[in-house]
Amino acid sequence: MISVTATETKNHFGKVLRQAAKEPVTIEKSGSPVAVLVSYDVFERYQALEDYYWGEIAKAAREKGGYLEGGTLLEKLRRRIDE
Repeated sequence: MISVTATETKNHFGKVLRQAAKEPVTIEKSGSPVAVLVSYDVFERYQALEDYYWGEIAKAAREKGGYLEGGTLLEKLRRRIDE
């Protein structure tokens, strides 16, 4: 994974975008990573993995404690998303 500054990203966006099609690109500001630019394909795979993960968590909650436990899990997820 390569790293570029926010200024480099702004000034050479097309080049950075082409690089992101090949591998994730870390974007840094003031020497600290603030974002990662990935291809749409990688993003879709990440989303599918996240959906699978939360589906498995919900399934385990349903098997363990029924819908009340699942509702508690959903409330925790809502709070996490809002953070």
